[in-house]
Amino acid sequence: MSSILAAILLGAAAVRDPSSLVTNQSITTLTLSQINSYSPYTHYASTGYCTPAQTLAWNCGTNCAANPTFHPVASGGNGGSVQFWFVGYDPSLHTVIVSHQGTDPSEILPLVTDADFFLTKLDPTLFPGISSSIEVHDGFHDVQAKTATLVLSAVKTAMSRYNTTSVTMVGHSLGAAIALLDSVYLPLHLPAGTTFKTIGYGLPRVGNQAFANYVDANLHLTHINNLKDPIPICPGMFLDFVHPAGEVHIESSGEWTVCPGQDNPSTRCIVGDVPNILESDESNHDGPYNGIEMGC
Repeated sequence: MSSILAAILLGAAAVRDPSSLVTNQSITTLTLSQINSYSPYTHYASTGYCTPAQTLAWNCGTNCAANPTFHPVASGGNGGSVQFWFVGYDPSLHTVIVSHQGTDPSEILPLVTDADFFLTKLDPTLFPGISSSIEVHDGFHDVQAKTATLVLSAVKTAMSRYNTTSVTMVGHSLGAAIALLDSVYLPLHLPAGTTFKTIGYGLPRVGNQAFANYVDANLHLTHINNLKDPIPICPGMFLDFVHPAGEVHIESSGEWTVCPGQDNPSTRCIVGDVPNILESDESNHDGPYNGIEMGC
């Protein structure tokens, strides 16, 4: 067992200065109407697991049927070395949708717990002008880079074709990590006045404190965690990884709890509810998220 994995199992993932954290006092819950408003995006994140042939034809069963007016623009990836992705336009939501394929817990856990990863600076070609203090998981960085320019081109096409200035990124698991990096990347290359929103499910920690602060200052992020999913508590905070704000935690009661701040330690939020991997449940990673399980 690697020393990093051992530390996470022993709870070192939760080591952090308590004075920097937000407590229970400002925690709220979403209404049923607010919860239901996420369902179209949840289906889009789930559709990220479908092949390019399926998403280009918009013929993928339940997930595609849940968003019947969607207009696909481009799809790609091979589901192996390059995650599936698709871009298109939703006239009901009035936004371009960018979705990336995720992966199951048995595949992503090694990526976020083994000793082979490290924090790396963002590629200045893809991320011009970004501070060198911002660092991200090297594996997530490399995966996002494989599709970045193709996604950007497809988004530009969709924005022009459907005369919109709204872009929404979605993803689950590894797909959520890629979507979050896209959320930093795309605004650097799209016209001023474009609005962005990111909704991730089962999001692992992607970067360091400077990255989290940048996301909080510049992006509109919601990351939804289900019950005792282990992926959102990895990589550990003791490795200098930090979640941005925007957490919504689905509790065993069925409540969707809004957890303010970065890595809120309340037991109603993921850091407090799942202090280490031994107290997690991998089966929670794929959902359900308001009745929706991830996967094509």
